[in-house]
Amino acid sequence: MKFEVITEDAKVHPGEYVLHEPSQEIVMCGAFNRELNFIRALGRGKSMKDEIANFRKIILTREEMKEASASRCKGCSG
Repeated sequence: MKFEVITEDAKVHPGEYVLHEPSQEIVMCGAFNRELNFIRALGRGKSMKDEIANFRKIILTREEMKEASASRCKGCSG
C-alpha cells in the first residue's frame, strides 16, 4: 500500500478511501472541491473538512486488491 500526493490533475471520487495525514486515519471521501481547496470526509463516525494537501490517495497493487476482496456465499448458486 502506497500513499500518493493528490496533484493538480488527480481527482478523488466520493466513496474513495484516503489517508488524512494530521490524524493518521483512513477516511472515506464524501466531497472533493478543487476550486475551494477542500475534501469533506467521514472518519470515526464524524464528518471532517480539511485542505486537499492534508490528504493522500491510497494506491493498492493488484495482489492487495485481490486479498482485500471478500468471496461471496456459494449456497444459492446452482
